[in-house]
Amino acid sequence: MLGEFQTFLFKTNALALAIGVIIGAALGTVVTSLVNDIIMPPIGLALGGVEFSQLQIVLREGTATSEPVAIRWGLFLNAVITFVIIALVVFWMSRRFLPKDPPEAATRTCPFCQELVSTEATRCRFCTSELTPEAAAI
Repeated sequence: MLGEFQTFLFKTNALALAIGVIIGAALGTVVTSLVNDIIMPPIGLALGGVEFSQLQIVLREGTATSEPVAIRWGLFLNAVITFVIIALVVFWMSRRFLPKDPPEAATRTCPFCQELVSTEATRCRFCTSELTPEAAAI
């Protein structure tokens, strides 16, 4: 059973998925700090000293026994900016590091069985008919 588990971990995409989740969580933490600690303070300062995490619409004031009920749209704005930055980083990383799809091979239709075969083929792999250069023009 241990050998089967090892095979599952190392021969499937489980290990790659686990690494992706760990790196994604770390990236999320870094981007959250980037937004909250580096990007939003200068923006708040430029807008007259606004602290975005404190922006809210109070629906009901708090009492001694209950918390205030509020729509905290400043925190939501921070979360949206964090999401956009993470999405851009993931998009950039996927374009940069993931393998590109190979270009599709040039094909032609076999005149006998109508299946697609390579233009360089001399015999159809489906019906085994001999393909001549003249057949490529058909």
